[in-house]
Amino acid sequence: MAEAIASVIAAELIIKLSSRALSQVGLWWNLKHDIHDLRRTVCQIKAVLLDAEEKSVTDNLVKVWLEELKDVLYDANDLLDDFSTEALRKDVSGGNKLTKEVRLFFLTSNQFAYGLKMGREMKAIKARLASIEREANTFGFIPRDRPAETSFMTKRRQQTHSFERDDDIIGRDDDKAALLKVVLEFQSEENVYIIAIVGFGGLGKTALAQLVYNHEMVKNHFDLTMFACVSDDFDVKVIVANIIKSVTNQAPDQNLEMDQLQTQLRDKIDGKKYLLVLDDIWNEDPERWSRLKKLLMGGAKGSRIIVTTRSLRVAEITNKCQSHVLKLKGLSDDDAWSLFKKIAFEQGYADSTNSAFVEVGRQISERCGGVPLAIRTIAGTLSLKKTANEWHSFKENELAKISQIEELLPILKLSYDHLPSHLKHCFAYCRLYPKDYRIEVQELVQFWIAQGFIKQLNQGQSLEEIGFGYFKDLVERSFFQEVEGDLMEEMTCKMHDLMHDVAESVAGMESSIVDSNKIASDVGEKCRHISIKPSLIPLFKGKKLRTLLHFQDKISQDFSYETWDLIIANCRCLRVLKLTNLLGIQKISPSIYKLKHLRYLDLSSNYNIKILPKSICKIQNLLALKLDCCYGLKELPKKIEKLVNLTHLACEDCCSLTHMPRGIGKLTSLETLSMFVVDKDGSHGCADLSELRLLNNLRGELRITNLGFVKNAKEKFKAANLKEKQHLRSLLLEWNVDEDDDEKSLEDLQPHPNLKKLWIRGWRGDAKFPIWLSLLTNLVSMTIHRGNFKQIPSFAQFPCLKGLTIDDCTKLEYMDDNSPKGSQGEPQSFFPSLKHLSLFFCPNMKSWWRTTKPIDDDSNEDDTTVMGTSTMAFPCLSSLTIQNCPLTLMPLYPSLDEGLKLSNTSSRPLKQTIKMNINAKAPSTSTSSLPLSKLKSFHVYNIEGLDTHTLDECLQHLTSLKRLTIGDCKEVDLEGMQWEPLKNLSHLEIDNIPKLVSLSIWLQHLVQLQTLKIHNCNGLRSLLPVFQHLTFLEEFEVKDCKKLELSGAGIQIFQDHTSLRSLRLEHIPKCRHLPKWLQHLTNLQGLYLVNLPNLTSLPDEMRCLTKLQILYINGIPQLEERCRKDIGADWQKIAHIPIIRLIQKGIGERH
Repeated sequence: MAEAIASVIAAELIIKLSSRALSQVGLWWNLKHDIHDLRRTVCQIKAVLLDAEEKSVTDNLVKVWLEELKDVLYDANDLLDDFSTEALRKDVSGGNKLTKEVRLFFLTSNQFAYGLKMGREMKAIKARLASIEREANTFGFIPRDRPAETSFMTKRRQQTHSFERDDDIIGRDDDKAALLKVVLEFQSEENVYIIAIVGFGGLGKTALAQLVYNHEMVKNHFDLTMFACVSDDFDVKVIVANIIKSVTNQAPDQNLEMDQLQTQLRDKIDGKKYLLVLDDIWNEDPERWSRLKKLLMGGAKGSRIIVTTRSLRVAEITNKCQSHVLKLKGLSDDDAWSLFKKIAFEQGYADSTNSAFVEVGRQISERCGGVPLAIRTIAGTLSLKKTANEWHSFKENELAKISQIEELLPILKLSYDHLPSHLKHCFAYCRLYPKDYRIEVQELVQFWIAQGFIKQLNQGQSLEEIGFGYFKDLVERSFFQEVEGDLMEEMTCKMHDLMHDVAESVAGMESSIVDSNKIASDVGEKCRHISIKPSLIPLFKGKKLRTLLHFQDKISQDFSYETWDLIIANCRCLRVLKLTNLLGIQKISPSIYKLKHLRYLDLSSNYNIKILPKSICKIQNLLALKLDCCYGLKELPKKIEKLVNLTHLACEDCCSLTHMPRGIGKLTSLETLSMFVVDKDGSHGCADLSELRLLNNLRGELRITNLGFVKNAKEKFKAANLKEKQHLRSLLLEWNVDEDDDEKSLEDLQPHPNLKKLWIRGWRGDAKFPIWLSLLTNLVSMTIHRGNFKQIPSFAQFPCLKGLTIDDCTKLEYMDDNSPKGSQGEPQSFFPSLKHLSLFFCPNMKSWWRTTKPIDDDSNEDDTTVMGTSTMAFPCLSSLTIQNCPLTLMPLYPSLDEGLKLSNTSSRPLKQTIKMNINAKAPSTSTSSLPLSKLKSFHVYNIEGLDTHTLDECLQHLTSLKRLTIGDCKEVDLEGMQWEPLKNLSHLEIDNIPKLVSLSIWLQHLVQLQTLKIHNCNGLRSLLPVFQHLTFLEEFEVKDCKKLELSGAGIQIFQDHTSLRSLRLEHIPKCRHLPKWLQHLTNLQGLYLVNLPNLTSLPDEMRCLTKLQILYINGIPQLEERCRKDIGADWQKIAHIPIIRLIQKGIGERH
C-alpha cells in the first residue's frame, strides 16, 4: 500500500511545487531555491517508485524505506497546504488578488516570524528527503515509467483447467440452470454469442464455467469444446496458442508467427459449432479484445464463448447485451453450511452430530460470507482439528483475520493489485467503515475529495462527478456490493467482509478502527486515518491524523467539551472530522479555526447545538459543512461568505433556524444548500430570497421555508431566480402561514424544467396553479400538502411522473376536470409511469372526476358498469394509499403489486377492481392473472361497505400477499373466511374486530406466518384451536384483549413454538401468571410484559429461557420488588438475562 500512496502523494506534491501561487509565496519568504530543490528531489524519487514497489515484495528493507518515504511526503504535503492556507486567509480578508495579499502578508512582525518558522520546516523536510534519496541509491533502484492503468502484479493466479467434479459444487443449481439455458437454448442473431460470469475472487466463477463445460448435454450439443486460462497477461498470441492446445492436447511450436497460429486456429474452429471458455480475463482495453474476437468469429451458428472476470467493465466490453451477464453472488446460509459440513467433517475427527461442533461451525460458516473459496479453505483447516475447543479457539482468534489465511489473501488481493494508484488510495480508505456498514456514496466521495484523492483533469467535470466515476470503477471491479439508489446523493452500498479484510490488509498502519482501549493505546504515531468511539479520543496519541470519524450509533455517545481541546491541540493536520449524534456536544470550541487544513466537517444530529462559533468562518479550506438534524441550531455564522471554497452546506431538518446569514449568496461554488429559511419578521438583518439569485450551481434538494412571510413577494420570488437552477433535482416550497394571501403567487417561483421532484406545502394563495407546472415534463414526484384549492391540474399526461401525493387538502373535491372518458385518451397515455399514489385527508373528494356524479355505497347499480369506470385503470400503479377520503369513483388499480392501504374510505373502487377482467378491460396489462394477484401488502381499516363476503372474495385473489392488516371492521367475521389462498402470508395484524371470539381454523393454512399481532379484540377468549399449528411464528403480540385466557385448557399450545423469538403481552386483565408453556420457547430472545395488573410473580420456568436477551416489564408494580437485583424473590429466575428493563409510571427505568 505504501508504494501506491507514495506515488500519488509525490505526484500531488510535484503539481503544488510547480504552481504559480507557491512560486510567489516562495519569493516573499525567500524559499524559492528550497522549493526548487524540493521539487527536483521528489521528481527523482518518484521516478524509481515503480522499481521500489517490485523490490518491496521480497525485500523488507525496501518496504520500510517506502513507509519512511510516505511519512515525509505526507509532512511535505501538510507544509505546502499550510503555505496556501495562510495566503488564502489573507486573500479572503483583503478581498484582492494573491500578489497584493502576499505583499501585505509580510507587513506584520508575526507574519515575518511565521515565515522564519516555515523556512525552518521546509529545510527539515528537504534534509529528510535528501537522506531518503541517498538511501535509495544504496538499493540501486532503476527509474521506470508507471503503466497508465495497472500497477506491477505482485502475484499471479494459479493456472486453471477445464475439469471440476459435479458433486464438489454446492449451491449453484440456479446459476447452473440459467447458464445452461443461455448456452443451449438462446437464439442469438450472431453465430458466436458471448456470455460473461462476473464476481469478485473466490465466488466460484471458474467452477461454474467448468461445471457447465463438462455437462453431458453441453458435450453432445457442440462439435468442439475448448478451455483457456487467460489471467492478467492478455497476449493475443499466447491466448490463441492456449486455445489450439486445448483442441489438440499439444502446444503449438513456440517459433510460429501470429499469422501461422491464427491459420491453425481458424482451421480448427471455422464452420464448427463450438464452446470456448476464456477464464479469468482482466483486460479492459476494447481494442485488444477486438483483435482476439475477430479470430473467433468463424464458428457456426450457435457457438458460445463463456468469459469469467472480476470486472463488470470487461463483461461490458465482451458482451453489449447486459441481460446475459451473470452476476454471481455468495451462497445462501443453508448452502454455505452444507459445503462447510461436507469438508469440515470429512476427516472424521469432528463429530457432525455433536451440538458443540455444529454451533461453532455454523458461526464460522456465516462469517465466510457465502464465499466458496473462504468456506473450503477454512473448513479444510478445521477438518484437521479434533476438539470443539480447537474450533472455538479458531473462531475467536484466527477467524478475525480470515482474509490473511495463506491460501485466500493472494487471490482476493489480485483485484487490488490490478487497480490504478488513485483507486488503490480510495479503496484502502474504505477500511475505516465498520463491517456490514451501509456506506453513503456521496459522503464517501466527499471524503476522497477532502483527502485530495480526486484529480480534476477536466474542468468540465466537478470533483464529485469525477469521484463518482472512481466509485463506479470500483463497483465494476466488484469491490462494492448491494448498491442501491439511482442518483449519487441517494446511493448506498456495502463492502463484503472479505473485501473489507483486504482493505484493512493493504491500508496497514495508516488507518485503524479504534473501538477499544487497547487499540487506542497501540495505534502508532504515523496513523493518518481513524474511526473511533469518542470516549477513546483522550487515549489516542497520534498527532498526524488527517481523518477522525465517528459513525453514528443507535445509542448516542457522550462527548465532553475537553475532548474538543484534545482534538484541536493534537490533530492540526485534520482534513476530515465527523462527530455525529453525540450527547455532550452543546457548543463548538471557538479554537476550531486552528484546524486550518479541514475540508470536511460533519456535526449532524447533535441536537443541543444552538449556535456555531464565529471563528469557524476562518477555515477557508472548508468544502463541506454538514449540520443535518441539528434541531436546536438557531442560526448560521454571520460571516459565512468568508468560507469561499464551501461547496456543501447541509442543514436539512434544522427546524429551529430562524433565518439565513447575509452574504450567503456570495458562495457561488455551493452545490448543496439543503434549506433556505426566510426571516419571519425581518428583525435579524439577514439574507432575503434575492441571495439565491447567483447560486446556480445548486444540486440535489433545496427547501425554502416561511414563504408566507416574504415582503414584496413578486419582486423577491423572481429575484430567487429558480428557473436558472438547471442542476436542481428537488424543490420544496413551504409557506408556514394559515392566512390566505392571494398576492403571493406561485407563478413567480418558476423552477427550471429539469426539476425531478416538487413539493408545495401550505400554499394558501389564489386557487389557481401556475402555468409553468405543465412545463415540468421531467417531474418524477409531486406532493401537494395543506392547500385550499377545490381542484388541482390533471397530472395524467406527465410522462415521467412515478409518485403523486395529495395530503390535507380539505377543500379539494376532485382530481380531474374531465369526464372519465375525456381524461383517459389512449390507455398508454393515462399516468403512463405512475407507480405510487397517496391520497390523505381530503374529506370532500368523493369522485376523481368533476363531471361524474358520485354514487353512494348502498347504491344498487352494478359495480362493474358504473359510468364506464370499469374501463379506467392505472396501467402500472404499484402502491396505493387512500386515507380519510370518501372516494366512491376513481380509476381502478388491478396492477398493484407492492402495497394497498385503505383507511376511512369507500369500498366501492376495491369491489370494482376485484371484479375486473384484466385482459378485456386493461389492455396495457400483459398478465392474465386475477386483479391484485401480485399484491404483497394489504392494509384495510374502517372501510365503509366492507363485509365478510367482500373481504373474503378479495383475499381469494391475493395469492402473493406477504403482509395483511385488518382493523376496525365491525361487520367482518374472520371465522367465516377462507384463508387457504394466503399461503405466502408472513405478517398478520388484527385490530378491533368485535366479532372475533377465537382464531379461525382456516389460519392453519398460513404455514409461512412469522408475525402475528392481535390488538383490541375484546371478544377474543382463546387462541385455540388453531394456534398450535402456527409453528413458524417468530413474533407474537397480543394487546388489549380483556377476555383472553392464556392458561388452563391451552396449557400446551406453545410446546412446538421453538421458532418464536419475541413475545409481547400487554393489558390482558385475565393474565394472573405466566403459564408453564413458557418453558417450551427455547429460542425466545425478547419477552415484553406491559400493564398486566394481576400478574404477581414470574414462574420458575423463566430459567429455561437460556437465549432470552431482553426482559421488559412496564406498569406491573407487583413485580418491582420481586425483580430487584440480588434480593428480589424472582431475581434468581431472571439473573441470566443480559438486559432487564423495569419501568414504573412516575419512577422511570431500573436495571
